Amino acid sequence: MAASNSKLISKEEVEYFNSKGYLVIESFASDDEINAMMNRMNQLLHQFDFSTSSSIFSTKNQQQRTDNYFYESAENISFFFEEKAFGDDGNLKQSKELSINKVGHALHEQEPVFKNFSCSENVSGLLASLGYKRPVIMQSMYIFKQPGIGGEVVPHQDNSFLYTEPTTCTGLWLALEDATIVNGCLWAIPGSHKNGLVRRFIRDENGVHFDCPSPTYDQKDFVPIEVKAGSLVVIHGDLIHQSFENQSPKSRHAYSVHAVDTDGCKWAEDNWIRRKVQPEPVYVS
Repeated sequence: MAASNSKLISKEEVEYFNSKGYLVIESFASDDEINAMMNRMNQLLHQFDFSTSSSIFSTKNQQQRTDNYFYESAENISFFFEEKAFGDDGNLKQSKELSINKVGHALHEQEPVFKNFSCSENVSGLLASLGYKRPVIMQSMYIFKQPGIGGEVVPHQDNSFLYTEPTTCTGLWLALEDATIVNGCLWAIPGSHKNGLVRRFIRDENGVHFDCPSPTYDQKDFVPIEVKAGSLVVIHGDLIHQSFENQSPKSRHAYSVHAVDTDGCKWAEDNWIRRKVQPEPVYVS
């Protein structure tokens, strides 16, 4: 179900979101906003000296990849390479611009172009429609889904990584380019959020790890969420969703932010994000 672009989504659209666990809002971002974010990211990539970091992002083995660079990315702009970016000799197989998996996790704080979108009236209105009283953006990511090597994102729930008591995480996934089955669009199990949170991603003295193994999911239960550039996919924190490798010659850039409420909710101390400075609320109602 696609919602019209407005500050407040309708009652019917909220009901659809509550039923399915996701909602597509077409034309949520303008061409100017998309171009501004993509152009700024091109500049950041050009300035990035990858010899200072070779951190690799993996949704499969993040506990083996984790280092201080990953932890500190919560309040910085950090660059993470694809698992398949490096050859056996340790060198990049292609240019750094085509080797990055994602950039995160504080673009919404550090970069004005991304902050303008993340804290826009449209985002505020959407969060208000979903019942948020004092929302904060806990992380933001620019995801590249590179042609040919764009990695798989295994089935997961966002509340696993950004846990509050009670759970309040909502993902806002903006397509900067068309997302199709061919280039690695999102897939979700409609209604799966109603089954609750399956597992947590914990940070402790041993690093980061899940508190239990992942369940096995039937791929026939997933449906593709193909969207045009500028569309926003709103994702419930308990929705089971994933994306496959991009084996096409076309990239699938996206900008993603995750919001949690801070009104009557507690941020879990064993989340991977442990900020030195608490985030500013998007609004207070």
